[in-house]
Parts: sequence; C-alpha cells; structure tokens
Amino acid sequence: MPADLDALPRLRGFRLRGMEMTRLETFIDAAFAFAISMLVIAAQQIPDNIQALLAAFKNVPTFICSIAVLGIFWRGHWLWSRRYGLEDGVSIFISWAMIVTILILIYPLKAIFGAMWNFLSNGQVGQPFSLHTTEAQARTIFAIYALGLIAISAEILLLNLRAWQLREALRLNARERLMTQGELTGWSIPVSGGIVSLVLSFTLPIEQIAWCGWVYFLMAILVPIQRAWRRRCAARSMERGAGCEEQDKPESRIVNRGSLKR
Repeated sequence: MPADLDALPRLRGFRLRGMEMTRLETFIDAAFAFAISMLVIAAQQIPDNIQALLAAFKNVPTFICSIAVLGIFWRGHWLWSRRYGLEDGVSIFISWAMIVTILILIYPLKAIFGAMWNFLSNGQVGQPFSLHTTEAQARTIFAIYALGLIAISAEILLLNLRAWQLREALRLNARERLMTQGELTGWSIPVSGGIVSLVLSFTLPIEQIAWCGWVYFLMAILVPIQRAWRRRCAARSMERGAGCEEQDKPESRIVNRGSLKR
C-alpha cells in the first residue's frame, strides 16, 4: 500500500487501493464468465432451423434477468476489490466460497426466472416448471434459490466486514468508513430477503408458493431507500467535518477569543 493514499485514484471519493488486478480477482471474473456460459449452454443447442430459432428466443428474457443478477454480485466483488485491494487468507477463503456458490446458483436462478416469465407472459416466453413437479419439489427449488442468494450476499457482506475489521491498517478516512458501513447495511438487504423467501417456501400453501419469488421485488424499493439514507448520512458527516475544520482555523479561534473578552 502506498504511503500517500491521497495520490490514489478515487471513485465517488473513495481512494482505490486495489487498482491492479490480482490473481484472485481474475479467477472470480473467470467464474462469472463460466456461469454465464453455462446459462447459454443449458438453454438449448445452436438452432438449425427457423422453428428452433424462434423457440430459443423464448429464453432471452430469462437469460437477461439471470445475467443482471450475476452482474449485481460481480460488481459487488469488483467494487470491494478496487476499494480495499485485500488478498489475505480470510478474503481468499470467502472469495473461493463465493465461486462455489455462483456455480451452484445458476441452475435454480434460470429455473426461477424461466417460470416467472412463463407466468407473466401466459406461456409465450420462459419455461414453466415441469408438469410432473410435485409440491415438495417446487418448495425445494425456491428454498435452494433462497439459500444461494443468502450465501452469495452474505459472502460479499463478509468481505466488506473483513475490510471494516482492517480499517486501521487500510487507513480508511471518515468518508471511507461511512461508505464501508453503508455497504454492510446494503448487502444485509438481499440476505434478509433471502431469509424471508426461505421461510415462506416452507410455510406458504402450495397455491401461494409463487410469493417466495415475488418477495425479492421488495429489494427494488428497499435498496434505493437505503442508498438515499446513506447519501443523507454522508452529507451530514461532511457538514460536521467542515464545521470542525472551520472551528480549528486560527481566524476562528481569534474571533472566539475576542467575543469572550467582550
């Protein structure tokens, strides 16, 4: 780590300590790329006629949503790696656990989104669950997806928690500490959503089992609220810091002493 951290490039005010790509980050990127390849391979073989081509397009919405979810987690790890540049034993272990989780998550991820789009489009796109899917199997699919989401979200949360534990060694300033705390609260949202879905997968009547998937859309409301709250806290922190700096100026002390004499 350089002696002068202020000379480092910044992203939204955060000094980037990990600009050089490490072997760990390269392996994570390869795992995400492999997961996306598996989504394509698992869909269908290369279409060799018009009917097969049109049938393949039914999986496009599922493919896009699956990539979007994987992209969220990829960016979470990328941002952590750029901000802190950690490659200690604990971070490596958590990252390897994340690789395993990604490669397991892609199968229930595709099944859940395929069923969602099939339901929303009345069978025009996506893929439904098999007609022979039993109640226990449907609950198991939702439970496995919830466990995967909890695991990968918790792993990114733990990576940021590791950075928080090393805040003194990383020499995080007040703004960076506040942003790190924001990441911890932010990643707790998908963890909580996954726990709620997991509980519902075992408790809801089978006729309402789809709510195990719809509950994830609450994150579209909770995440922006959390970000707005985070920005508000950062603004307040900067105002307090500016106020403290103003009080520490020699001119301010002279004025204060003069007012005390009067």
